[in-house]
Amino acid sequence: MKFINRKNEMKTLEKEFDRESSFTVIYGRRRTGKTTLIKEFIKTKESFYFFADKQNEIIQIERFKKQLAIYFNDDLLDKIEIKDWDTLFNYFISKLPKDEKFVLVIDEFQYLCMVNKNFSSIFQRIYDEKLKDSNIMLILCGSLISMMYSEVLAYDSPLYGRRTAQIRLKPIKFDYYNEFFTDKSHKELIEFYSVTGGIPKYIQEFNKNRSPIWNIENNIFDNNNFLYSEPKFLLQEEINDLSRYFSIIQSIANGDTKMAAIATKLGLNSSSLSPYLSKLIDLDILEREVPVTENIDNSKKSLYYIKDNYLAFWFNYVYPYQSYLEIENLKYPLEKISLTFDLWVSKAYERLCLESLISHEEIDFPISKVGRWWSKKEEIDVVGLGEKEIIFGECKWSKKHVGLSVLFALKEKAKKVKWENNDREEYFILFSKSGFSPDLIKLAEEDSRVILSKF
Repeated sequence: MKFINRKNEMKTLEKEFDRESSFTVIYGRRRTGKTTLIKEFIKTKESFYFFADKQNEIIQIERFKKQLAIYFNDDLLDKIEIKDWDTLFNYFISKLPKDEKFVLVIDEFQYLCMVNKNFSSIFQRIYDEKLKDSNIMLILCGSLISMMYSEVLAYDSPLYGRRTAQIRLKPIKFDYYNEFFTDKSHKELIEFYSVTGGIPKYIQEFNKNRSPIWNIENNIFDNNNFLYSEPKFLLQEEINDLSRYFSIIQSIANGDTKMAAIATKLGLNSSSLSPYLSKLIDLDILEREVPVTENIDNSKKSLYYIKDNYLAFWFNYVYPYQSYLEIENLKYPLEKISLTFDLWVSKAYERLCLESLISHEEIDFPISKVGRWWSKKEEIDVVGLGEKEIIFGECKWSKKHVGLSVLFALKEKAKKVKWENNDREEYFILFSKSGFSPDLIKLAEEDSRVILSKF
C-alpha cells in the first residue's frame, strides 16, 4: 500500500534529523502505521533498525548483535559471545561514520522494558554516556501507550527530559480516504470510514473493489481474520482485568453513556468506575465529552463514547453476536447490519461534519472550539465557538432534501443555548448527504448567516 498523508509527522522527523542531537519518541495505539512511517523516513538515510519482542533479554541481545554483524559485514562479531548491552553499543558507536548523520531505531521499545524492568535505567546511562554526543538521531517507538508513558515520557521515568520531540501517531484523517479507496463515491467513503476509522491496517485489509457490507461479512465476520478478534489483542497487553474493561465498553456501546448509568449496569459505584474510564481515555479508546459551552473540568454533564470507529463497530455488531459468528451462522448478524447500518454511518457522519467546521471554507471567522450541545430534552449536532460568534449546525444523513423546517427547528433549539458571551453573533450551518430544498437554498442565498454544506 502506498504511503499516504503523514506530512506533518515527516516534517517533524526531518527537522529532528537536522538537529545536532536528537531523541524522538513515536508512540500510539497499534495498527496506526508507526513502523511504516519510520521505514518511509529512513529509506534514504543511513540507519539501523531493531524490532524488539517478548523473548528474554539474552536472546534479544543476540538478535541485536547478529543484525549488527550483518549490517557492518563483520563475521567476527557474529561468532563471538556478547551478553550485555554496553558492549553492543560500544561496538555500534565505534563503527559509525564520523561525518554522516545516522539514525538508530528501536521499535516496540516497551518490550525491552518488559523483559528487564531495569532496561530504561540501563538505556538512559547508555544514551547519556555513548549516544547523546554521537552524530545519531535516536528514535524509540512503541505501541503500548501505558508502558511508553511510564518508561519514557513520564516525569519519574529514567529517560525523562532527554527526548527532543515526540509524535503520538493518530489515525489517518477522512480527507485522505479517496487515496485509499479510489473510484468510490463520497457516500461510500464515509461508509468505509465509519467502520475502519482511519486505522491503516484495517483499511489495508478491506477489499477496495467491494462494498463496506461485503467487507464486513467476509473480513470482520470471518473468525479466521485478525479483525474478528482485534479488540481482544489490542487491549489484553494494556490492561489486566479484560472482562471488566470489556463490560464497560459494551455498556457504552449499548447506550449507557453517563457514568452513573454505566456504574448501575455493572453494579459498581461511580468512584470505583472512574479509574477504569480514565485508563480507557488514556489509551484513546474512550473520550469524555461535555456540552461545548461548558468547562470540561467542572461540568457535571459528562458523557462517554467509544472514540475509535472500529472498536465501536465491533462492540455493536461483533461482540454481541459471537455465538452466531463462531459457528459461522451469519444470517442474524447480517440482518442486524442491514437494518441499522444507515443509522450507524450517520453517527460517523456527524463526527465528520463536526471536524470539518474548523476549516470550512464558507465560515469567515476563526473557530476556537467545536463540539456538541445538549440539555435534558434538546441536542444540537454541531456547535462552533468563535470570539463573539457562535455557529449551530444540524447533520442529516438522509435520502431526502433538507428543508426549511430543519433550519427553523435548529434556530429554536439555539435559543436555549446559554453562552458566556451575551453579545453573540449567531450563524447556522446545515449538513446534508442529499442536498437541500429550493426554498432553503433561496433563503441561504439571501442570508449570509445561513450556510448549506452538501458533505
